[in-house]
Amino acid sequence: MHHDETVGRLLSRREALAALGVGGVATAAWWAAGPEPRVFAAQAPALPGCIARPESTEGPYFVNAELNRSDIRTEPSTGAVSEGVPLQLAFNVSQITDGTCGVLAGAMVDVWQCDAAGAYSGFTDGRAGFQTEGLTFLRGYQRTDANGVARFTTIYPGWYQGRTVHLHFKVRTEVAGQPYEFTSQLYFDDALTDRVHAQAPYAAKGRREMRNPNDFIFRDAGGASLVLALSEAASGFATTFDLGLDLSDAAVGRPDGFGGGRGRAGRGA
Repeated sequence: MHHDETVGRLLSRREALAALGVGGVATAAWWAAGPEPRVFAAQAPALPGCIARPESTEGPYFVNAELNRSDIRTEPSTGAVSEGVPLQLAFNVSQITDGTCGVLAGAMVDVWQCDAAGAYSGFTDGRAGFQTEGLTFLRGYQRTDANGVARFTTIYPGWYQGRTVHLHFKVRTEVAGQPYEFTSQLYFDDALTDRVHAQAPYAAKGRREMRNPNDFIFRDAGGASLVLALSEAASGFATTFDLGLDLSDAAVGRPDGFGGGRGRAGRGA
């Protein structure tokens, strides 16, 4: 059994701005109501994506699969591609050091998520109703480039019992020769999810039972600052998630102790 709970310390946008000596309003984005999705943003003149975010539980489904790939949709053992609406996901990773914001190059960014039917690869989970041991679809890592960016091609996640729609990520690097990890989850606008999940192949699973405000991990981990702002791309969506890491904060940077690993899973997260 793995307990789902918030870990680490949330540095708010206000605190991040103060740490960088910047005033003003941080970037905000949301989906407009209407027949076509659009992204609106109110941007501050400074703070180039160096925004601290809350850390969250790793959950039971992490596998250190060491799959170095940008397109994580494929199952390596069979070549099968996970069905679903394509999602281009970029991480823009920065580091906050001594009141300055700089690029964090060479960091290892892992992404893992469920498929359109709510199944994770690499596990048997009787409660969620999937048996995927030995498989590694929808998992992979990339190193941040010279600009601090790691890019992935994946799909819009499905849902499973007890959780709102989400995906997981982990950033690993070193500070003074010591390992540093930052683990959290990304979420999606509920209205947009309703639209996506009304389509095949998501619709075959039926109506989801959990939305963002009712998910206690979303609530307790400051999930509002982890909701992705998506824009329409070719046959799907695209987004860039800005993440600023305070590498001096050892309490946040401790390796996550909430487990994971290949095999049988208990409670979903």
